[in-house]
Amino acid sequence: MSKVVERFLKYIKYHTTSNESSSSYPSTEGQLIFAKELANELEEIGLKEVNVDENGYVTALLPSNTDKKLPTVGFIAHMDTSPDMCGKDVKPQIIENYDGKDIILNKEKNIVLSPTEFPELKNYIGKTLITTDGTTLLGADDKAGIAEIITAMEYLINNPKIKHGNIKVAFTPDEEIGRGVDKFDVKKFACDFAYTVDGGGIGEIEYENFNAASAKIKINGRNVHPGTAKGKMKNSILIGIELQNMLPEHETPAHTEGYEGFYHLNNFEGNVEQTKMYYIIRDFDKQIFLDKKEYLKSIVETLNKKYGEGTIELELKDQYYNMREIIEKHMHIVDTALESMKLVGVEPKIVPIRGGTDGARLSYMGLPTPNLFTGGHNFHGKYEFIPTYAMEKAVEVIIKIIELYAQK
Repeated sequence: MSKVVERFLKYIKYHTTSNESSSSYPSTEGQLIFAKELANELEEIGLKEVNVDENGYVTALLPSNTDKKLPTVGFIAHMDTSPDMCGKDVKPQIIENYDGKDIILNKEKNIVLSPTEFPELKNYIGKTLITTDGTTLLGADDKAGIAEIITAMEYLINNPKIKHGNIKVAFTPDEEIGRGVDKFDVKKFACDFAYTVDGGGIGEIEYENFNAASAKIKINGRNVHPGTAKGKMKNSILIGIELQNMLPEHETPAHTEGYEGFYHLNNFEGNVEQTKMYYIIRDFDKQIFLDKKEYLKSIVETLNKKYGEGTIELELKDQYYNMREIIEKHMHIVDTALESMKLVGVEPKIVPIRGGTDGARLSYMGLPTPNLFTGGHNFHGKYEFIPTYAMEKAVEVIIKIIELYAQK
């Protein structure tokens, strides 16, 4: 078994699901436990200035081995797994020499990973896949990225003939709940630029992502006995349904792809007296993103006029922005990654992130940070899988990027 696969299988045993309801940082104790274990490993393989700070950030340095003046490059991955599905007691299955047919993840529960539903499986016939057992997510997002970064650092330490400048690594908590770099010290990290290793299928590189906002809506109704409710009752549930129906019907995640944005009703709970709705708003184009937010505001204003001021309370909050505006000023970062992939036999695929990464926010904090593939698919759920050879290629790409910058 290759070193990167061995590491990955070890890391997914750690329960590091983040918790949006928690006020602590990191949001869960498991992340801090994992952070300390990673720090120990980084010291063992020979990295310097290894540190776990009070917020759970793991940082370390691979010192330059050349007198040549070179940029300091960072590689970043996150330690938490998504709260969308259980990340505890992950029991991976290793499928060797995949034959292109259905994979039974869980016979008892009749959970099947099928190329009919996930045609990308056909790209990995003959390869070794790591899947779930159908009861948890796998954790390739982003423990595969951590394994790939550490394995690349170990390779460089063991092969000092490969010249490189200062290389920094960082492992962050709580990326999945949008807090990944809330307390990240960019100045202290002291890199000229960085890469997150947090992407999907082999060859993907991403340097543009959604502009993102959240919308919390509280609808205040009036409950009276339904038998005497005429002209008195104000049913907050029905007002919430009315609000949803005023949004564009096909601007939802299930109807959009590529560069198309959406409104996503992520949570809806309530009763006659009060209803709470939670939306996320996404678009690549900054002006369309602004227009989407204004349209939601206009709906709220219209309904407040209809049902009375204060009926609907709206809290809109920007979450992150499209990193393309920053990365385009530093395209050598992307160009070097593309060249590195080609040199190690990986076909590059520039794709937009229909979501966000730590790198999106870091780019606006002064650290341009595009995103490299991990090799995984179907993150955040029981159908998650990763081909082992894709992880090995990710390691090669990281090493090659470092090599190329030493040659520039």
